Amino acid sequence: MKGRRINKREFIKLGLLGTGGLICKTGWANSPVMGKKLSKWSREAVFYAQTPRGIRCQICPNECDLKEREVSDCHNRIVKDGKLYTMAFGNPCAVHIDPVEKKPLYHFLPQSKALSIATAGCNLACLNCQNWTISQVSPEKTRNFDLMPEAVVESAVKHQCESIAYTYSEPITFYEYVTETSKIARQEGIRNILVSNGYINEKPLRELCKVIDAANIDLKAFSDEIYLKLCNGKLDPILNTLKIMKEENVWLEITNLVVPEWTDDLDMIKRMCGWLAENGFQDTPLHFSRFYPKHKLLRLPSTPVTVLNKARSSAVDSGLKYVFTDNVPGSEFSNTFCPKCKKTVIGRRGFAIIENNLKNGRCGACGEPIAGVWE
Repeated sequence: MKGRRINKREFIKLGLLGTGGLICKTGWANSPVMGKKLSKWSREAVFYAQTPRGIRCQICPNECDLKEREVSDCHNRIVKDGKLYTMAFGNPCAVHIDPVEKKPLYHFLPQSKALSIATAGCNLACLNCQNWTISQVSPEKTRNFDLMPEAVVESAVKHQCESIAYTYSEPITFYEYVTETSKIARQEGIRNILVSNGYINEKPLRELCKVIDAANIDLKAFSDEIYLKLCNGKLDPILNTLKIMKEENVWLEITNLVVPEWTDDLDMIKRMCGWLAENGFQDTPLHFSRFYPKHKLLRLPSTPVTVLNKARSSAVDSGLKYVFTDNVPGSEFSNTFCPKCKKTVIGRRGFAIIENNLKNGRCGACGEPIAGVWE
């Protein structure tokens, strides 16, 4: 899932660059804040309020209180002339075409292509972030492309991508860009995917769910203490996000990155799986993802595969039907198994499907319905 800034040759290959430069007239996007003026890559933000302490952003639980010219914790919201503006609109720093399995989404339009975009910024500060070079800085610090919502959708259509994925960094922090692009994509019959930490307030989330078709949410731990120390966040908002997305009929998959010494406690994992089962997520695919040393946790080892397998067994024992281990080359647990007859429904190798026994949304062997969005 690692995001990256792609070079000019790759952009030509994707069709987003011509030999003379970007299709968009201005080429590389300039700084969102140009002297005393805001640039074309800024828009007035949604969900904010005037308070005695300044302007309060109400997108996420951080609820930053900002005075004139101050920038939010997520690095891309700024106060100008008494209003809050996003600096991340039409200026992605990462653009790529991915298989949808890379998001990871295993039960949503298998083997389809997703046009993936990201701008700089994130509202958490995870010590293990694999995309920290773009997530922990503002759009002023990255080399960006001029790609307004209409151009994103045009590119998705041109390259026969069935979806647009807002991913790599944190799409909640470029909320306005996501929502505007998603609305246009819907009109063209293109689905929208949110790959997110789920750290968002209820009102903006419910609005976002109106244009989002699928999501993979990172449930990083099942402990407030670990969320604070590892990510500078809180657990309850993420649990609330999962419930709301389920209520709003967004196809949902969940990722839990198992980090040695942080989130590998099997008792905590058992409690997490129990909560998911008790709250109606039995049919929601759960991905236990293997950690590799990144960012500020370089001293840690990679997650032992035995720990991932034990976590998976705990989830299955809790009643969860579709449980995977990711980032483990050659693992059989990247496959979808029928919860009834236990036979392979979809076999995977990496991001490729090598076996497909799904028939009309059911197991080809016994006819058991398999939860997912298949068409």
